[in-house]
Formats: sequence, C-alpha cells, structure tokens
Amino acid sequence: MIGRVAVVTGGSSGIGLACARKLVERGYRVVLSARRAAPLAEAAAAIGAEWVAADSADEEQFAAVVTAAGRVDLLIHSAGMMAGTFVRTERAAVFDDVVRTNLRSAFVTVHAALPRMGPGGRIIFLSSSAAHAPQPGLAGYSASKAGLNAFAGALAREVDRDGIAVHVVTPAPTATPMLEGVRFPMIALDVDHVAEVTVWLDTLDASVVLPELSLGAVQKGPFAPEPFVPPVARELGRTEPPATG
Repeated sequence: MIGRVAVVTGGSSGIGLACARKLVERGYRVVLSARRAAPLAEAAAAIGAEWVAADSADEEQFAAVVTAAGRVDLLIHSAGMMAGTFVRTERAAVFDDVVRTNLRSAFVTVHAALPRMGPGGRIIFLSSSAAHAPQPGLAGYSASKAGLNAFAGALAREVDRDGIAVHVVTPAPTATPMLEGVRFPMIALDVDHVAEVTVWLDTLDASVVLPELSLGAVQKGPFAPEPFVPPVARELGRTEPPATG
C-alpha cells in the first residue's frame, strides 16, 4: 500500500485519527481533514500526516482537501456528530445540523473525491449501530446514520462499474470523545479495534463485495473490556453499566 493516497475526515480525534495513524504506519500518504485547525494540525504532526482544515459538508472547503491530495485512492469518511434530544423538545436547527454533519457531508466528500479516484479506489463510511437500532432521544442522529447507510448502498451500485468499492463500518458505541457527554457507563469498543477493521478493508481484493461490517464489544466473560465511564457519568456518581437481562 506504499504510495496509496488516503483522505480521512474527522481526522483530529476518535476513529478518524486512529485510522489515519494505522494508514501512515502502513506507508500511505494521508491527508487529514476536520473543522478545527489547531487540533487537526497537532494530530497530523503527531502521526506524520498532511492536513487541510475543512467542514466536510461545505463543498468549497472540501474541494480544497481533495485538491491538496491530488488523487484519492481511499476515502474514509469518519466525520460526524451526536447531538439532540427528544423530538418534542428538540430545536429544528439542531436536527438540521446533525443531518448536515452526518449525511450531507457524505454526499459532499464523495462528490469531490470521485473525479480523483480511479479503478481500485475505495470509499469507507463510519456509521453507527443507531442506524439499525434507532435511539430514543437521538432521532435526528439515528435518522442521519440510517440515511448514510442507504446513501452508501446506492453509491456502491453506481460506482462498481468504475472499479470503486464502497463499504460501511457500523460500530456499536466506541470509546471516543463523541461519548463524553453520555450520562451512563457502558461496555464500549476500543477505538483502535474499529480502526484496525476499517483499514483492513483496503486490503481486500478489488473483486470482493463487502457492503457492511457491524462491530460490537463482548459484553460478558473473560474478553469483555472494562466499562467506559464518560466524564458526565462519573460526575453523577455512575460508574457501573446498567444491568441487562
């Protein structure tokens, strides 16, 4: 994979940064993108990647990312946000922002990358288990991730004739900054485990079709990870995951 060019959105932290780190270690040239320049620059310097600050839902800004990349062999779209509350109290502006960040960005990034992607190119979307198990209190987030999965499915059928593969990685809750505001502990996936699987997809033969991979953490037994306790949950004195049947 030496010399292969990867663009990774949401690259300043979480799954995006973990994927980028593994790609650099494997010899890829990596261009990171995220909205905030300062943490993005710090992350890129730490792993030896290039960076371009951009809102992945903004056409003009993201065009600058692919221009800097020159060509795109691999696009990992990890940018996203989890926000919102119950529908009866949520503001339309928050709903719009979630859909823009999680779904519109998928269109914008792909629309910009495709002209610079040839046969053997690969597009990987980071989705969420909420796409299949919608979460009350996160209707906008759940809908945006379900929409992302549907977008990926339609896109795959458009670009297979061009030799471009499309995948969705759908992890259960993962210990990243996105969960810091959650009010209860949980058994969560390790970010490096999700990144390892995501990066592995680019080793598949171009003739293999693999639309979606769903990942979850072992909940019981000797291989279950320690509970992830978000800062807000710790402040509330909640350090053990809710009991399950």
